[in-house]
Amino acid sequence: MRSLDALTRRSVLAWLDHRRSRRPNTANRHLLITQKTAVELGPAGKLWTTRATRDLTATLERLRVDRQFEEALTHSADPHHLALVFGIDEKTAIRYGDAARQLLASEAEEHHGRS
Repeated sequence: MRSLDALTRRSVLAWLDHRRSRRPNTANRHLLITQKTAVELGPAGKLWTTRATRDLTATLERLRVDRQFEEALTHSADPHHLALVFGIDEKTAIRYGDAARQLLASEAEEHHGRS
C-alpha cells in the first residue's frame, strides 16, 4: 500500500466530508456513490462515472493509466508488482514496465550527459 500525497489526501477528505453531508446515513464504503448506490453497497456504475467525467481533461481512463505508469516508475518497473497491485494482465504489466524502464534510462542518460 502507498500513502497519498498531501494534495490528494486533502481532496479525498474534502470529498468525503461533502459526501457525508449529502448522504449521512449511507453504509456504502465506495468513494463515488450515486443516489441509487447510496442505499446499496456496490460501486457507482461505469456508465455513471464516464458521464460524470465526460467533459473533464483528466478522464478516469487517463488517471488510471497515469497511476499505473507512475507506479511502474517508482517500483523499478517490476511487472509482477504491477500485475499484483492493479490486477492487470501480465502482458499489460510488461508493457508498463518496459515503458518505465525506457523513460528511466533516458532520464539517466540525460542526467549523465549534464554531469
